[in-house]
Amino acid sequence: MFKGQKCLVIGSGISGVGAVSMLGHMGADITLFDGGDKITQEELEAKVPQGVQAKCYVRQLPEELLSRIKVAVLSPGVPTDIPLVQELKTRGTRIIGEIELGFLAEQGRVAAITGTNGKTTTTTLVGEIMKANMGPEKVFVVGNIGNPYTLEAEKTGPDTVTVGELSSFQLETVDTFRPRVSAILNITPDHLNRHHTMEAYVEAKERIAMRQTSEEICVLNYENAYTRNFGDRCPAKVVYFSSARELDQGYFLRGEEIFLAEGDQAKPLLNIHRDMNLVGMCNVENVMAAIAIARALEVPMETILQAVREFHAVEHRIEYVANRRGVDYYNDSKGTNPDAAIQGIRAMSRPTVLIGGGYDKQSEYDEWIESFEGKVKWLVLVGQTREKIADCARAHGFDRIRMADSFEECLRLCTQLAQAGDAVLLSPACASWGMFPNYEMRGQVFKDYVNGLEE
Repeated sequence: MFKGQKCLVIGSGISGVGAVSMLGHMGADITLFDGGDKITQEELEAKVPQGVQAKCYVRQLPEELLSRIKVAVLSPGVPTDIPLVQELKTRGTRIIGEIELGFLAEQGRVAAITGTNGKTTTTTLVGEIMKANMGPEKVFVVGNIGNPYTLEAEKTGPDTVTVGELSSFQLETVDTFRPRVSAILNITPDHLNRHHTMEAYVEAKERIAMRQTSEEICVLNYENAYTRNFGDRCPAKVVYFSSARELDQGYFLRGEEIFLAEGDQAKPLLNIHRDMNLVGMCNVENVMAAIAIARALEVPMETILQAVREFHAVEHRIEYVANRRGVDYYNDSKGTNPDAAIQGIRAMSRPTVLIGGGYDKQSEYDEWIESFEGKVKWLVLVGQTREKIADCARAHGFDRIRMADSFEECLRLCTQLAQAGDAVLLSPACASWGMFPNYEMRGQVFKDYVNGLEE
């Protein structure tokens, strides 16, 4: 497909390295570029997969090279509006992302999942359902979940299914991408430092379904204004789910039971307390979406429901850690925006000492603060956003605030403030950058601290 073509891969994270590997198998003439100010030439060259030839450049590309690039593959962390990408566009270079590159080699069926929150839990659950139905060797779980599509796409065949978690960053650069089943779980403000406007963020999310036709299916949340509005414009057949009302067609919650309405009948599927190991209404929605996606892929309902019954919380998402001295500790490090963090608070059934703060993604925190009422007894803040959040909290009449200069100090404060019968919840409403390279490390540090406390 790209044999002999001069291809530029921008970014040397796991997605960029996956793209280099796949282009190498295709016989492309590869250049790998990383504009970061900390990586060295030697470190970049060491990232090139064994057996693949690639020229490597850090921070600066030769001018004469730019005119010969036919295809540029962007890693998700590379904004599409940086000068280098804009210059390539003016030269007529084809700009794609790592997801698009992987899809060009895809031979099987694809289920693609996006949304501001719930992507990882839903993607993981769909992956487990498909593995239970087809066997693990026939299922590939890829994308924003941490496994590059380009490392798996060439293994696919007519009898495989690829389940992809796709971020707005990844969807910005899809072109021919056309999943058999797509899903947009919800859309709330996030990543506005990257997309600049809510309209651009929403448009990026909707690109997951832009190439679908009425032959394919798009699963949407009826209770989210953005996704419900998209249902009127979506080119695919729409299947809705709702946690707040009964639907004539689709999946909905009645009392403690999830129902499926088909034709003129609604039948119960499972009890959200008895048949689920997940907590919080957000996870009820994730489960409904996963069931809808799996049914669209023709998995028998009993196989789906058994997989749901056996499924446990994804690490770092409202994850119970331990009870120490009568205090329950929960790790919701993946609550990296206010809406996700609201779901974490809603899942708590005890008075809660809440850890918030981190990297500023230009989020607003009013709705998050308003969700504290009756739940949050102390707010312990750390990181770049702590003053911004504190000001917002005080404006809403919440002043039980403590500040910490480091994550370690923050954890010690929480232990001092929490009493038997309370919960401590790490659900920061902010990204981890600046203190940690990712939310996983932040969550792991929290868990290590909790597990090190005396019983």
